[in-house]
Amino acid sequence: MSSAYFGSRLRKGAVNTTVAALAVAALAASQAPDVTADSAGRQTTTDAPAADPATADGATGNSPYYTDLPPLNSPNPAPSASTGTTPAGTGSSEAGIPATVLDAYKKAEAKLAQSKPGCNLPWQLLAAIGKVESGQARGGRVSADGTTLAPILGPVLNGVGFANISDTDNGAYDNDSTYDRAVGPMQFIPSTWEWAGRDGNGDGRKDPNNIYDAALAAGHYLCRYSWDMSTSAGLRSAILSYNNSTDYYNTVISWLEYYRKNSHEIPDGTGSVPSNRSDGDSGTTPRTPATPEAPHKPGKPAEPDKPAEPDKPGTPVEPGTPPATPEPPATPTDTVHHLEDAGTAPLTAMAGDAFTARIGTRTETAAGKAVAKVRVRFTISGDTDATFAGGESVATVVTDGKGVASAPALRAGEKTGAFTVRATVVGRTVTALTYRATVTERAADTLTRAATTDLTCEVGGEFAEEIELRATYGGAAADNVAATATLITSAEEPTTNDKGPYFKDADGNPVRTWTLSTDADGLLKLPELYADDTAGTYLLRVTTAGGATLTLDLTVTAPEPTTPTPDPGESQDPADPSPEPSAS
Repeated sequence: MSSAYFGSRLRKGAVNTTVAALAVAALAASQAPDVTADSAGRQTTTDAPAADPATADGATGNSPYYTDLPPLNSPNPAPSASTGTTPAGTGSSEAGIPATVLDAYKKAEAKLAQSKPGCNLPWQLLAAIGKVESGQARGGRVSADGTTLAPILGPVLNGVGFANISDTDNGAYDNDSTYDRAVGPMQFIPSTWEWAGRDGNGDGRKDPNNIYDAALAAGHYLCRYSWDMSTSAGLRSAILSYNNSTDYYNTVISWLEYYRKNSHEIPDGTGSVPSNRSDGDSGTTPRTPATPEAPHKPGKPAEPDKPAEPDKPGTPVEPGTPPATPEPPATPTDTVHHLEDAGTAPLTAMAGDAFTARIGTRTETAAGKAVAKVRVRFTISGDTDATFAGGESVATVVTDGKGVASAPALRAGEKTGAFTVRATVVGRTVTALTYRATVTERAADTLTRAATTDLTCEVGGEFAEEIELRATYGGAAADNVAATATLITSAEEPTTNDKGPYFKDADGNPVRTWTLSTDADGLLKLPELYADDTAGTYLLRVTTAGGATLTLDLTVTAPEPTTPTPDPGESQDPADPSPEPSAS
């Protein structure tokens, strides 16, 4: 049995900071050299970076989690000697994962395999995290689309036994406008969901209460630093980034190994819910722990408080002066008063292209002085598939010596329209700065034909030459640009002609308007053209998105008349005078 099973049995339930500090000291002394523990009892490794770019509290704000372990080899494991508790799940039923929840994990794995193949994320890792965070959405109590039947909320993160995170979503996700709470089956805090949220079920929404959305978001969160889940170092860093605790890591690893060997699908709503949690609360909805009063001994009534003895006369009590608590030194972030735009040019790009302009944001004090070494987060929002370089929708940049944070280059996706990029200061509440960006359709400004030969055909025939054009924009090849080719009546009145040359549709019927697009090299290859039985000169006009236009002349000729040659054996026409043969 691996050490992960025993390490995970430790329960972090100390509510008294003095007791917690003593426990941390003992734990820290027994850990490996790369493990440290902070004053809140969290154990961290030096190779794990801060999880959320905004805080060091991970995706969940280091909220409580279920500490129950998977079944051991024995079908009925004995209670733990150290805690007196029995891990939940003493049979194969613990290997069952509710159908919709399991489907969400596997779909997230498949999507990550396409978008971030180097991450090598296994669905079993998502299942392990889902187990310790919410008991697989409380045993799979979800609707057909994957939304939890009742909200799953973590405790109020007000600093009492947990992290202190003031409200960031105005209660939109957690119904708390004072403090944040972890939300949903994967327990994201709202400030993390704002940038990490994903639409996993394709309904156009990013809902932390939906297991498809939450599972895909968790996958992207774990893979965001290009960690490789197939390596122990990458796996460890990713898990610790989700909840910065060694006990948490050990518990997740235990379930990961278990699901890799034992897992099967069960109906929604039939899964078991763990009972032991890291804060000592066995309820299904985490709550803020209260500091208990010391109980009186059983059998004895509570003794009334003794009145304070008066001071002896003649001995005045000297007023005590409590020692002053030194103020912590101000960090650069503490001095930031507002954000200013650092000369960002208009943000416009065609679909599929990189934005030439870069976003620059300056952090300033109230007096307008630039502040260096401040983290600024840039978040893309709106109905867009635009991303920063690297494919992410969020980026955190540290301001330079001039107080300027330059966001990574934006790259437009295929969706046209407007979206926004929001700049915020990490670790401080400052009014955000919003930038508007626009993605326009792919366009060309020039169309040319390489060939100079005339385009001719006899009536009823087929044009021998297939027309090929080249589209460019600013001198560069314009790829994937939409175009329309139309046979028109005249240059002055470009209505569609009803006679003359034509294209053929899939059924072989004549059509005189054809839509197509350029290839990767900006080439536009028109289909074959045919001529009807009407001779004359006709016009073919090709127009692209962006306004590039080229008009070509098409000539349809009648067949040349042919003079028949008389057959020498035929009798001569009586009307044709010819000399009489001479008499013999």
